[in-house]
Amino acid sequence: MSRSDRNAPPTPPPDFIRQIVAADVANGKHGGRVVTRFPPEPNGYLHIGHAKAICLNFGLATEYPGAACHLRYDDTNPGKESPEYVAAIERDVRWLGFDWGGNLFHASDYFEQLYGYAVRLIELGKAYVDESSSDEIRARRGTLTSPGTDGPNRDRPIAESLDLFARMRAGTFPDGACVLRAKIDMASPNLTMRDPVLYRIRHQPHHRTGDRWCIYPTYDFTHPLSDAIEAVTHSLCSLEFADHRPFYDWLLETLATPNRPQQIEFARLNVGYTVLSKRRLHQLVAAGHVDGWDDPRMPTLSGLRRRGYPPEAIRSFCEMIGVARKDNRVDVAMLEHAAREHLNPRSPRVMAVLRPLRLVIENYPEGASEDFDAVNNPEDPSAGTRRVPFSRVLYIEEDDFREDPPPKYFRLSPGQEVRLRWACVVRCTGVVKDDAGRIVEVRCTYDEASRGGNPADGRKIKATIHWVSAAHAIEAEARLYDRLFLVDDPAGDDWLEHLNPASCERLRGCKLEPSLATANVRERYQFERLGYFCLDETASTPAAPVFNRTVTLRDAWARVQKAGLA
Repeated sequence: MSRSDRNAPPTPPPDFIRQIVAADVANGKHGGRVVTRFPPEPNGYLHIGHAKAICLNFGLATEYPGAACHLRYDDTNPGKESPEYVAAIERDVRWLGFDWGGNLFHASDYFEQLYGYAVRLIELGKAYVDESSSDEIRARRGTLTSPGTDGPNRDRPIAESLDLFARMRAGTFPDGACVLRAKIDMASPNLTMRDPVLYRIRHQPHHRTGDRWCIYPTYDFTHPLSDAIEAVTHSLCSLEFADHRPFYDWLLETLATPNRPQQIEFARLNVGYTVLSKRRLHQLVAAGHVDGWDDPRMPTLSGLRRRGYPPEAIRSFCEMIGVARKDNRVDVAMLEHAAREHLNPRSPRVMAVLRPLRLVIENYPEGASEDFDAVNNPEDPSAGTRRVPFSRVLYIEEDDFREDPPPKYFRLSPGQEVRLRWACVVRCTGVVKDDAGRIVEVRCTYDEASRGGNPADGRKIKATIHWVSAAHAIEAEARLYDRLFLVDDPAGDDWLEHLNPASCERLRGCKLEPSLATANVRERYQFERLGYFCLDETASTPAAPVFNRTVTLRDAWARVQKAGLA
């Protein structure tokens, strides 16, 4: 068996990147090796867009024997980075189901090598120190329709640039006094090639290197050289880096690096009714529009985890949207659909009343109680049943009763019968109101011959509602989450004006069946008729549990798919 046969993926490559990698392996390019990397900047938490890149890069590494995916921090901007973000990134990658093994790297590990590469570019006449201000550099850069113009320092002697660059490193100059620039082509149609900046002065301590450096390399300089140092074979980037690829290749060719990774671009993920710009996510957190990076309304992986999204659902979503060559916008309903698809067959069913209305069964003995069998998960017969306590006084949802019902309202109303889930059939006999005329209690009688749920005479009961025994209920808070923004694409300078003021509804005094007294933070529950919920580990206490709704039961995306419209 040839090397290429041994390294072939088990199934035909489903996207263009996997096709490229499969062809490279088959042709022996890069020695038949596959090494990818996920290079986050530790200046914030990972979001759902990063999940796509994680699944692609780490996923490829699982498809070929001996392949690897490096986790490498692009930590070249000390003013915005912190160990908190480093820890969060590693936690999220592991939670998503991937591991980098021993392949954990930092761009800051290469600062000395990168400095040496910069010196080599100066020696080759391919870089120079420029004392122009940022405004002057921008003005001379030109536009898409007009070429740039040479600055006064572009042709300075090599020895002078070497001396100035050494003094930059030594801390002789203040921030902004000068930069190191590549010397390429100020008339290039690609603006990235018009003498890009390689190093800037920043007298700022780094969270890993301390005060050892006061000059820091730019991402465009660091990225290709870090790939080469680590012998990465396929450097997968989002589409905004397509214009940067000529500089990526120019740098590796000019410095004659022993390893020549190839950069391949793919479409970044955009999801409706949220923002994935890390700068804007920072603004949401800093201004208090959300309660931190892990707020369940945030599109961060930590926020999705706290909201109850399983990692398997995130991976399934990334598989559904695939890897494309052109940017597109994905309906957030696809993400919600992926969650339901995973949660439905696995989530134990429980009964919870979020907006309680007291219901009294007049012909049930006072002080008496009994247990009814309730199916834990109709999708999984092996899940078995549980015993749910029943008594004279119950709680039902406010919406499940109407004193003056509209047409075709089949739930509880005066004289109307409904089935209490798993228990019996009741008929409303009246209501009790407070001094303000508000209904505080519904009175009913139950059909003793309907124990277990069905009338003995076979009469049809049109509605079934859930309930919780008042004597056995545990009290909790439920948080119902909606879209963070009111519009699909909150773009423009006025994006904050589109925040959804009802994105989080907190309901206190909810009544839950007693089985939830031992709720597990790693478990997901279907509150019957209400949605999928999880215990909020951050906000809960033993005496005051808080449950977050992950998604509702309604799945609009599934109906769209069924209709053939997606």
